[in-house]
Amino acid sequence: MLASHDGYTLADVVAYEDKHNHANGEDNRDGHGHNLSRNYGVEGQTEDPAILAVRARQKRNLLATTFLAQGVPMLLAGDERSRSQNGNNNAYAQDNAVNWLDWETDPDPGLTAFVANLTALRRDQPALRRLTFLTGAVIGDGPLRDVHWLSPCGAEMDDEAWGDGHRQAFGMQIGNDLPSADRLLILINAADEAIDFTLAPVIGGPWMVVFDTTRPTGMVQAGQALFPPNARLRLDPRSLYVLRARQAASYEI
Repeated sequence: MLASHDGYTLADVVAYEDKHNHANGEDNRDGHGHNLSRNYGVEGQTEDPAILAVRARQKRNLLATTFLAQGVPMLLAGDERSRSQNGNNNAYAQDNAVNWLDWETDPDPGLTAFVANLTALRRDQPALRRLTFLTGAVIGDGPLRDVHWLSPCGAEMDDEAWGDGHRQAFGMQIGNDLPSADRLLILINAADEAIDFTLAPVIGGPWMVVFDTTRPTGMVQAGQALFPPNARLRLDPRSLYVLRARQAASYEI
């Protein structure tokens, strides 16, 4: 869940750092002040193309982390169209445009298609809809596990890596224990700079990028480059990629 009827909408999570509830008639005392949000340089609306670009990217990253997580995702109506409440995080009293969903304007072209493509990816990939918990268990005689957590250097994350409070990039590889499913590799870079991610030999290959949050609709056309084991993949700043490989049963590692 990214947003609900209480709190900011998704669009406001990336546009406001302070609540703006004055119209509610409670002198802005209502609503909570801990919103875990950023405005990326300007509070509220702006025409700055650089700020708008990073806000668009972050909305897509947040949506992707929700729809690619295990469990049932929740989407607030209107978030797929970048609906804003102008920073009001407690709009219960507003029976007006603050709460209405405008079907005629689209402040972020491509976002609705992005959400549709995300839901299609989730529907088509059983590894994203597991019925059992991931435990790190070895599959058969190994070396694959039901989940691999990876550092950008290609090594599997250990206790020291998990304890690194400055870590902004990691990978998760799943689907090895589902014979009828594609194997998936999800790579995340939350940093402001691009990084190179080495594809760990233990998870095999080749890999193909199938979803990319740096693209307005997320879609990556078929026929893209294949990345073999030990290949290095450049991750753009503030990006999330989904890569797909063949079934685990067809691998020789």
